[in-house]
Amino acid sequence: MGAMPDRSRKRRPVDLNSLAASIVADATDDNPRHDDDGKDPAAVSLGRRGGMKGGKARAAKLTPEQRSAIARKAAAARWADAPKR
Repeated sequence: MGAMPDRSRKRRPVDLNSLAASIVADATDDNPRHDDDGKDPAAVSLGRRGGMKGGKARAAKLTPEQRSAIARKAAAARWADAPKR
C-alpha cells in the first residue's frame, strides 16, 4: 500500500515553468510565517507543567494491584500483534 499524501503541503504546479516561478516566489517571500497560533504562552506553560507531572501523580495514587492489572493489559496488547513462531 502506498503512503497517504501529506495534506499540509501546498500542491506544486506540474508545468516546469510554473513550478520554477512557484519556487522563486516561495524563496523570496517577504512575509515570514509566524508560529503564533493564538495561544496564551502563560497558559501553555501551565498546561505543560501539569502534563509533565501527570503520569507520576497517577502512578503514585494507584494500588499495586491496579498497576499490575494495567501492566498485564499493556503486555497483552503488545504481544497481540507479535508474529507467531
